[in-house]
Amino acid sequence: MRQSRRSLLGSVCALLAAGFLPVRRAESAYPQASVHMSRSCGCCGEWVKHMRANGFEVQAQYVDDVVPVKRRLGVPEALWSCHTGLVGGYAIEGHVPAADIRRLLRERPQATGLAVPGMPAGAPGMEQGAAQPYSTIVFDAQGSRVFARH
Repeated sequence: MRQSRRSLLGSVCALLAAGFLPVRRAESAYPQASVHMSRSCGCCGEWVKHMRANGFEVQAQYVDDVVPVKRRLGVPEALWSCHTGLVGGYAIEGHVPAADIRRLLRERPQATGLAVPGMPAGAPGMEQGAAQPYSTIVFDAQGSRVFARH
């Protein structure tokens, strides 16, 4: 007996919903991001949501003290924020917009990473309250410069 296309599609959907057929997740076009953060930091969690909404697969690493990670990745103390990540070999410090990270990965400058120092209102994960202008900084062992203005 020949099954109609609609009936076949319905059967496949039912099998997927029941967990009988494997669902293959689409692979991200970007390298996996890992972020070291405190479990109790709400704005860090909001930044992770921002990254995921922008196509990044993010692995959260909950730590009691992020300072050793910042030092290991070479983030200058003047640029520190509340969480520190690693994407495509670059350190990502604080509330850096996903668009800036995509640009970093596209351009591949000789740099240690990007940072949004402090916790500026209006940055991803810090959307509550009136937004303030802020800059994303690109840095390496020799210094830093503005990468993008927001």
